[in-house]
Amino acid sequence: MTPPTLRRSVLTLLAALAATGTLAQTKPIRLIVPYAAGGPIDVTARALAERVRDSLGPVIIENRPGAGGNIGADAVAKAAPDGLTIGIAATATHAVNPWLYRTMPYNAASDFAPITQMVRVPNVLVMNAETAQRLKIGNLADLVAYGKAHPGQLNYGSGGNGSAGHLAGELFKKEAGLFAVHIPYNGGNPAQLALLGGQVDFNFDNLATAAPNIRSGKLKAIAVTTLARSPALPEVPPMADTLKGFAIDTWWGLVAPAATPKEVLARLNQAFVAALNAPETRTRFAALLAEPVPTSPETFGAFMAAERAKYEQVVKSSGATVD
Repeated sequence: MTPPTLRRSVLTLLAALAATGTLAQTKPIRLIVPYAAGGPIDVTARALAERVRDSLGPVIIENRPGAGGNIGADAVAKAAPDGLTIGIAATATHAVNPWLYRTMPYNAASDFAPITQMVRVPNVLVMNAETAQRLKIGNLADLVAYGKAHPGQLNYGSGGNGSAGHLAGELFKKEAGLFAVHIPYNGGNPAQLALLGGQVDFNFDNLATAAPNIRSGKLKAIAVTTLARSPALPEVPPMADTLKGFAIDTWWGLVAPAATPKEVLARLNQAFVAALNAPETRTRFAALLAEPVPTSPETFGAFMAAERAKYEQVVKSSGATVD
C-alpha cells in the first residue's frame, strides 16, 4: 500500500471511529463531585470514570465540597457548556437545598442539563432492638399504631435539621398521621449512637451505615424507604407496603451545564449508561449497598423535577432552614 493510500485509509478509519463514539477525545473531562473524597458519591464517581476511559478518554475527578454541596454544583452550573465539565447532582443539591437555603447560587431547575441518574441508595427505618421488643413493635404498622395510641411519646434522631433523616421523619409523621419529637444531632454518627444507646426510639438511616448494626442484632430494621424491597436487605418490607407511595431514598446522577449541546449529552449518556450496566459496576456498587439506575437524560430530568416538588412540601412542613 502506498503512503498516500495508507494515509487515506488511516483517516477513513479514524473518521469511522469518531462517528461511532469509540475514539476517545483528546481533552480530559472534569467531573465535579460536590462532596469530600472518600464518601460513597466520590467512590462511585471514580469507579465510573475508570470505566468510560476507553470511550470518553480521561475523566478527572475534582472534589469541591462545601455549603451542603452547593459550591460544587454551582461550579458545574457556571462552567462552559462544551461537554468537558460535568458534575454530580444529588438529592441535597438538586431537590432539598433549593427549599432549605434562603438564597441559592444556582437554579436547580434551569441551570443544568441531565445526563443520567447513577444510583439509588435506600434509607431504612431502624429501632433500637431492645426498645422495639419492649414496646412490642415488630413492623411498621405496629409503630404507627403505637404512635397514634401514645401521642408525643415517640421521638426520633437525625444528623441535624434539614438532614435526610430529619426530612424522612417529617414525611413519615405526615403520611402516618402521628406526632414524634425530632431530636437533631451534630451528624449522622452521633444520631446513630443515640439510637444504639436507647436515647431515641427510631431513626431513618442510610442503609450502608445501619447494615452492620442490623446484622449484629443491635438495631431492628422496620422498613426500607424505597418503593420496592432492597436487594441488600430483601427480608425487610418497604414502607410503601403500609403507607402507599412512601418513597424517600438517596440518589445521585450526572449533569452538565444547561446549554450543553444535545449531541454531546447523548454521547455522554451512552458512555455512562454502558458503564452503569456493566456487571463489574453492579458488583462494585453492591459493596456500597448502592443500586445502579441508568436512565435517559429525559427520564432523569423528569425524576429530579418530581423530587424537587416532593421535597418542597417536606422541607416547608418541617420548618427547617440553614441560613
